Amino acid sequence: MQHTTPTPTHRLAGKVSLITGAAQGIGLATALKFAQEGAIVIVCDVKQAGVDDAVKQCQAIGAQALGFVVDVTQRDMVDATVTSVREKFGRIDVLVNNAGITQDARLQKMTLEQFDRVIDVNLRGVFHCAQAVTEAMVAQGSGVILNASSVVGIYGNFGQTNYAATKFGVIGFTKTWSRELGPKGIRVNAVAPGFIETPILSTIPDKVIHEMKDRVPLKRLGQPQDIANVYAFLASDEASYINGTVIEVAGGLTL
Repeated sequence: MQHTTPTPTHRLAGKVSLITGAAQGIGLATALKFAQEGAIVIVCDVKQAGVDDAVKQCQAIGAQALGFVVDVTQRDMVDATVTSVREKFGRIDVLVNNAGITQDARLQKMTLEQFDRVIDVNLRGVFHCAQAVTEAMVAQGSGVILNASSVVGIYGNFGQTNYAATKFGVIGFTKTWSRELGPKGIRVNAVAPGFIETPILSTIPDKVIHEMKDRVPLKRLGQPQDIANVYAFLASDEASYINGTVIEVAGGLTL
């Protein structure tokens, strides 16, 4: 009997997928995972060099990839990117609203600038991107919007008034948009990561990292790929009946 090597399945084959904050950390891992799954990857981030590098990495996997320098707080940049993608591919199938920042301080110490900046990127930016792609998704009768929340957006966190507010807010977006857009064939879900090993943690002392690991029942930090895998599943047809949910990917941190 002749044995043939199974052909790997590409769960996102041909899906035009726009990912914000895609040049590093969870965003880059998501771009690469989507590339492996056969998606057409649209890399969006604020720095040209990071965008170019991420596009090359996706192309090295064999995916079709394009890059755009996008500041999600600037609606004209978001709209221009979405217009370009629609003109080239005729559709947008997936949006991963991953771009986000932190500027931590206790309530009494937080400046208005710190508060406004985080709200602008993490909340207003998510709104801009979702609103910009919705016309295309409604027109084609299908689409997936995935929003980056956080366990902080469910339980709060010391020193993160601004960040927690945005991540709570993103859950509100997710619940509302899933109701509004579900009848039009568009699914909206959120992912709430726990402690993930990304460049953001590079400034945190080793002692604190060990304490973070100890708080997680699995006794380790998550990897960016752990979040990317969940995004890929939610973007795929395997998740066709999952809508309006928030999936914690935190190793049991909040138990």
